[in-house]
Amino acid sequence: MTLIGSELLVEIVSLAVYAVLAVVFTVVGVLAESASLQHLGGNDLFLAGWLAAIGFVMLYAGIYAVGYRKLVMHANEVLAA
Repeated sequence: MTLIGSELLVEIVSLAVYAVLAVVFTVVGVLAESASLQHLGGNDLFLAGWLAAIGFVMLYAGIYAVGYRKLVMHANEVLAA
């Protein structure tokens, strides 16, 4: 395998890892927010608030921190080269 081919393979693998992390964080965040709404309906305000906070952090991590700042920016660099 040539040097250019191996570098491209490393870039593709790193993009795939970022994509999987973004999806996992986002799905866990949505599930936490859903559980928060269920506990809110059951009048368990403390647990509902805690799950809402965890869901917000996970959604932030999945959509912005990993999804946008890592995945999209890294993909732009790879595709521009």
